[in-house]
Amino acid sequence: MERRKKEVVENQFDISLLLITICMVLFGMLMIYSTSSYTAQIDNGDSMFFLKKQAFGVAVGLVAMFFVVKFDYRNFLKHMPVIRIRFVAAIYLLALALQIAVLVSAEDIKGAKRWLHIGPLSVQPSEISKVAVILVVAYIIQKNPAILSKIKGAIRVAIPVGILLLTIVIENLSTGIVIAIITLGMCFIAARKKGIYVAVILAGIGGILLLLLFGGGFRSERMVAWLNVETHERAYQTLQGLYAIASGGLFGTGLGESMQKLGFIPESHNDMIFAIICEELGMVGAGIVILMFLLLLWRIFKIAVTAPDLFSGMICTGVMIQIAAQVAINIAVVTNTIPSTGIPLPFISYGGTSISILLAEIGLVLGISSKRKSG
Repeated sequence: MERRKKEVVENQFDISLLLITICMVLFGMLMIYSTSSYTAQIDNGDSMFFLKKQAFGVAVGLVAMFFVVKFDYRNFLKHMPVIRIRFVAAIYLLALALQIAVLVSAEDIKGAKRWLHIGPLSVQPSEISKVAVILVVAYIIQKNPAILSKIKGAIRVAIPVGILLLTIVIENLSTGIVIAIITLGMCFIAARKKGIYVAVILAGIGGILLLLLFGGGFRSERMVAWLNVETHERAYQTLQGLYAIASGGLFGTGLGESMQKLGFIPESHNDMIFAIICEELGMVGAGIVILMFLLLLWRIFKIAVTAPDLFSGMICTGVMIQIAAQVAINIAVVTNTIPSTGIPLPFISYGGTSISILLAEIGLVLGISSKRKSG
């Protein structure tokens, strides 16, 4: 009887994680409609324009999640390392090819090349690159975890990630920072000796500060705007976001009642959506959103520590770090804690590629949870 019960536990994926994810996605769609309906009606003649596009991304993501959850993880393990390295290499090469395609042929939109247009669809390859990095780093770690404490182990990780990063940071520094955080976070957790990665983290922070302060161009201007948010013209969106947060108070103005979304915050359904959440739902609503993210991260953490092998445990760790980093950076930008950068709020900000990839990643974690060690 005990053996039967154990088998049921091992084949039951984490329902709590699935429910939290669905709640976050539905809430995100609600807020996208609330924040975008006015401008969508004016610009596109359809108040549900952005909601429909997001719903398509959600549908694609749910299909991907279903297939990933149903993926027979045990058969995959039987044939490792041959199947595993081919799978990881294929995802990595696809991400690299798409990033190169972005640099070569992508259309310049609002001063940045970040999207590839495939027929009527628009794809952001940097989201796929996040998955590729998680898989590559997880593979290197599981192959020889002890080597991470040595410089040659750090170099072994840095070469494939660095090549991919070079194709990203040219046009998308913010995503490059997230990918660097994912890589360093996974290595820091896996390594017994942390000194190398502490030094790299400090050097990275110093490098980013130097780039912002003395690199020139729009990035340096963002630093100046951050320091002069009330007077600098490029700080207009951040200042309006702060007005939205302040006007929301404790309980908010009510769902759909935001004033700042009526053209004061450009594209408020994107990176600045947390400001509208604060305005319409107040500090209480914003606090609940943060609590939901904490619960989501806790469930992923629990799956990571009970994963059946190091590879799958590190995949969960990478997904957890990615979501945590994006939430922290997005909220810090909206509250003007750090200079402005384009990082969406996971599951809530508008973005078809982002929500599709995130749901596929949650599918990976759910699939791992169904094979985790009991007890």
